Amino acid sequence: MNQRFLLAIVAVLLAMVTIQSGASFAKQLFPVVGPEGTSALRAFFAALILTVIFRPWRARLSAKGWRNVFFYGACLGAMNIIFYLAIERIPLGIGVALEFTGPLAVAFFSARKKRDFAWALLAVAGVCLLLPDIGGASAESLDPLGVLLALTAGAFWAGYIVFGNKTGNEGSGGITVTLGMLVAAMCVVPVGVITQGSALLAPEAVLIGCAVGIFSSAIPYTLEMSAMRNMPKQTFSIMMSVEPAVAAIAAFIIIDESLTLSQWFAVALVVIATAGSSITQRQKQVETLA
Repeated sequence: MNQRFLLAIVAVLLAMVTIQSGASFAKQLFPVVGPEGTSALRAFFAALILTVIFRPWRARLSAKGWRNVFFYGACLGAMNIIFYLAIERIPLGIGVALEFTGPLAVAFFSARKKRDFAWALLAVAGVCLLLPDIGGASAESLDPLGVLLALTAGAFWAGYIVFGNKTGNEGSGGITVTLGMLVAAMCVVPVGVITQGSALLAPEAVLIGCAVGIFSSAIPYTLEMSAMRNMPKQTFSIMMSVEPAVAAIAAFIIIDESLTLSQWFAVALVVIATAGSSITQRQKQVETLA
């Protein structure tokens, strides 16, 4: 049990690195096909690759399982396209921090003991410190629509976690992710085709879109589903508090969005919260075995 939990931690961390690196590259694709087209290409290639690997037609789910997969995929598709629309208007690091209000809500309302609330609140403090001045933009100068879109994406992220946790309990994690991605593709690909048309077939768009699909969806969502099967959703949600820090670092390396001293302090807070949550979970497992 302890070994599976540690592997789940590693899976979550790897998922965050790949998804935020992919998001930084995706933002460079916006001038070519816009956020709608980028989201469509990402979902299409991710669904295609996952289908080839996991062969989802082998799925044997209950009626309730199919319903959860549908909502999981719908939340996934909505989260992706709305988040891309948000980071078209505001910096990536700020967008992820605002989007994280969804997972934080899941962690907070799932908490049962005082120490669980303490780790969640520490993560909240770190996320709040990440909001101002990333990439030279102050909170007051942020595009209001971009902020609203990021918060909306956060609400769908919360749904992704809740339904992902439910679907993770049925069948293969890889098949479940594939089915969810197919639902997501059916939701967002038509939007991309309608808004961008033949621009989606440009060689540059296809090449970068395929890479974004692999690194922003196929790899991380498979890793996250594996993690959800081996840790409570409250622990998963708190661990995801590292996401704004990973996004800010990826944006700094790839698209030159700089970090300030206050952001580094925020990184320390969310890392401490994540470590504390992990230690608490291991203590619970030891108490259970005893």
